[in-house]
Amino acid sequence: MSDMTKKPIKITETVLRDAHQSLIATRMPTEFMLPIVEKMDKVGYHSVECWGGATFDASLRFLKEDPWDRLRKLRDGFKNTKLQMLFRGQNILGYRPYADDVVDAFVEKSIANGIDIIRIFDCLNYMPNLQEAVNATNKIKAREGRGHAQVALSYTLGDAYTLEYWANMAKQIEEMGADSICIKDMAGLLVPYKATELIKAMKENTKLPIQLHTHYTSGVASMTYLKAVEAGVDVIDTAMSPFAMGTSQPATEVMVETFRGTEYDTGFDQDLLAEIADYFAPYRDECLKSGLLSPKVLGVNIKTLLYQVPGGMLSNMVSQLKEQNAEDKYRDVLEEIPRVRKDLGEPPLVTPSSQIVGTQAVFNVLMGERYKMATKETKAVLRGEYGQTVKPMSQEVIDKVIPGEERLTGRFADRLDNEMTKLEGEMAEWKQQDEDVLSYALFPQVATDFFKYRQAQQEKVDMTQADTKNGAYPV
Repeated sequence: MSDMTKKPIKITETVLRDAHQSLIATRMPTEFMLPIVEKMDKVGYHSVECWGGATFDASLRFLKEDPWDRLRKLRDGFKNTKLQMLFRGQNILGYRPYADDVVDAFVEKSIANGIDIIRIFDCLNYMPNLQEAVNATNKIKAREGRGHAQVALSYTLGDAYTLEYWANMAKQIEEMGADSICIKDMAGLLVPYKATELIKAMKENTKLPIQLHTHYTSGVASMTYLKAVEAGVDVIDTAMSPFAMGTSQPATEVMVETFRGTEYDTGFDQDLLAEIADYFAPYRDECLKSGLLSPKVLGVNIKTLLYQVPGGMLSNMVSQLKEQNAEDKYRDVLEEIPRVRKDLGEPPLVTPSSQIVGTQAVFNVLMGERYKMATKETKAVLRGEYGQTVKPMSQEVIDKVIPGEERLTGRFADRLDNEMTKLEGEMAEWKQQDEDVLSYALFPQVATDFFKYRQAQQEKVDMTQADTKNGAYPV
C-alpha cells in the first residue's frame, strides 16, 4: 500500500478523565496517574483527555486535591502529547451560567496551566452558550499560538434531530470560529449505519475535522466507530482496556488492532499499550474489590436505546427511588422521562439537562400528579435560563409551573454583570494563586472546605519543620 492512500485514524485516550468518570465516579487520584505518563506519552495519541468534566469537582470534594495542581503535573509529564479538557460552555465546569469574564478567565488559566484542546459543549446545543468560550480560546491562540477550540454537539434522537439538523449545526460551528467538531454521544445512542450517514452528511457541510465520542453503554460503540472511520471521521475517543467498555469508551487496544494493516492503521505499538494496560489492571481489581467499580456499569444496557437515558442518569434515578422506598416505580419513571423531555422542548440528555429531566420525572411519578411540584432547575429551563430548545416547550406545563412569569429569549449570560472582582473579594482570605478564585467561582462551598483543609495541612508541615529545626524530632 502506498503512503498516498494511508489515512491513519487518530485516537484521543480517555483513561485519565472520562473512562474513570464513567466507571468509578471520577475517583482516580493524581499520584496514581503520574507514574504511567512517560509511557503514555510515547504512544502517539492525537490527545489525552485528562481534565474538566467532573474531575474538577471530584478532586476538590473527594480527593482533597487541587485540580490545577493535577493539570500542571500532567503537563510536566506529557512532553509530546496534547492535553484535552471538557468544558460546559457558559456553565464552565459548574451547573449555572457564569458571566463572560469568568468564562474568559477560566479559558485563559486552563491554557496557561497546560491544556491544548478545549472541548466545549452545551446541554441544549444552544450555540450562543458556546460562543464566548470559543472567542476566548481564539484570542489566546492569536496571541500565543496555543489553544484549540473544539465544539461538541450533544447527540440525541427525536423528531427535531434530522440529518439536516446535524449538518446545519456543523456549518454553524465552522462559522463561529471553532477549530474542530466533536459528536458527543454520551448515552451510546449512535448505531453503526446511522454513524455512516451522520459523518457523511456533516463532512459535506464542513471542512473542519470531526471527532466522535461515544460510550459502550448500549453495546454498539466499537461497531459504530468502525463505520464512522470508514465514513471519514478524523478522530475517535477510546479508553485503555482496564477502564474501557460498560459505561466507558471502547478499548484503545481493540480499536488499534481493528485497523492494523488497513489504510486506517494507527501505527501504535501493542507491546507498549500492553505495558500501560498492565499498569491500570491491578487498580481496576482494587476498585472492584472495594465496590468503587460496580459490575452493574460493566454490562450492556439496551434500555439506553429504548429510553435514551445515559448510564449515570439511570443510577441517579435508582438511588432517588431507593431513598423514597419507591423502587417499584422504576418502570413508571422510565416511561415518564421521554414525556418530561418532550414537555421541556426535547433537549439532549446530558449534564445538567439529564439530571433536571430525571429528577422531575421522579417527582411527577411519586406525587401522583404531573408537575404538582417542580424543581427550581425545571423552572429555570422553562424560563429559558439554560437557552433555547430545538422544539417549543409545552405551553400547558409553562402555565402550570411558572404562570405569568417572563420567559427569556437569547442568552441568559447577557443579563449577568461581570463577577470576577466580586468573587475575588469573597474568597480573598484563602487565595494562594489566581486559580483559587476560579475554583471558588465554580464550587464556592466545596472549594472553601478544600482551602481550609489545605491550610491545615500546610500548618502541620510548618510545625514539623519548626520542630526539626529546633532539634526536636517528631515521634
